[in-house]
Amino acid sequence: MKKYTVDYALGDDGWWTASVREVRGAHTQGRSIAQTRRRIREALGLFVEDAEQAELIDHIRIDADTRSIIKKAAQARRVLEQHQRNVSRLSRTAVKKLTARMSVRDASEILGVSPQRVQQLTSS
Repeated sequence: MKKYTVDYALGDDGWWTASVREVRGAHTQGRSIAQTRRRIREALGLFVEDAEQAELIDHIRIDADTRSIIKKAAQARRVLEQHQRNVSRLSRTAVKKLTARMSVRDASEILGVSPQRVQQLTSS
């Protein structure tokens, strides 16, 4: 299966343009990335026979400042997911210890969660 790199750029008019690096003249535009992606495959089909099966590698151009913010957001999301796993683990441990000595309702009051949540944590 052939691979093609597609460069996407958002114009000042709000339209996305796309061109295939490896195939001169294969370019198109669309209102959204998804629409432009469909159209670039059609445009590629005018130049090569394997366009429907080809793997398209998206290269979406974004300014450096925005790209930096996106990277920071992704990093923060990974840290948040790690903290969420830690909270779940600690909550399960706390529920196990509390419900060994008291009711689900009392454990929920101490933890500040619903009795249903305590029950979920008990069975997980």
